Amino acid sequence: MSYRLIQMLTVVLPTILIGGFEFFRHGFLLGHLSMETGNVLITILTFILSLLFSSWIFHIIKIKNDQLAEEQAKRAVYEERERLARELHDGIAQSLFFLNVKLKQGDLAAASSAVSTIDHHVRQAIFNLRSAPEEDGSLNSRVTKWISEWSSFTGIDVEMDFQTQNDLFTVKEEVQIFAIIQEAFANIRKHSGSTQAQIDFKGTQDQWQLRIWDNGRGIDIHSLSERKYGISMMRERARQVNAEFQIHKGVLGGTEIILTKEMQK
Repeated sequence: MSYRLIQMLTVVLPTILIGGFEFFRHGFLLGHLSMETGNVLITILTFILSLLFSSWIFHIIKIKNDQLAEEQAKRAVYEERERLARELHDGIAQSLFFLNVKLKQGDLAAASSAVSTIDHHVRQAIFNLRSAPEEDGSLNSRVTKWISEWSSFTGIDVEMDFQTQNDLFTVKEEVQIFAIIQEAFANIRKHSGSTQAQIDFKGTQDQWQLRIWDNGRGIDIHSLSERKYGISMMRERARQVNAEFQIHKGVLGGTEIILTKEMQK
């Protein structure tokens, strides 16, 4: 049922039913019903019709909203997969170009490094796309499952304290936050040289904070290449969920990423 039809029914149906009853009462029941009794009956009838009609309309609206939310969830997943596909394509294309140049120059060491880079891009993309987001449950279960597989894949121990409240994030926000987590842990595997990592989440309806830490060599903020480490991507995703993004050396060494957001009241 379209919204236009619902709008027409909302205006026309109560008018016809209540107006029709009043017309019938004044035309045929005046000799059998007093004015007071008629007023009581029309009040009761209006209440019953309003209750039934509003319940029906809100049921239809709920169905429409559920369908819309499902479509938005699928679209968010498709957009994320398209982004990953573009990154994979661009990364491999650049590496292949570099590989071709180095092979022509006879620089086998650099060519071997390019092959390793291509292998990394492919493995990372396959790992990130292994489980379809729409098939998993909540963000908690999806992150827990992914981190467990990542830890087994890399051999790096991860300490987790990640529990979010239900309905704290929209579907699009979950996609962005999950992508930030994936990129952060990809950087840990590639650049940190760490043996241990942590991820914890603390949140209420008023504010939340996501923290990721590793015990590796620590990032050099002064010589930081945002493009190399995917920092610009994480900053952009943080901006899309209106969260503050911070990255710095941890107090106990390593690198610490903090994502913080205060909800608008």
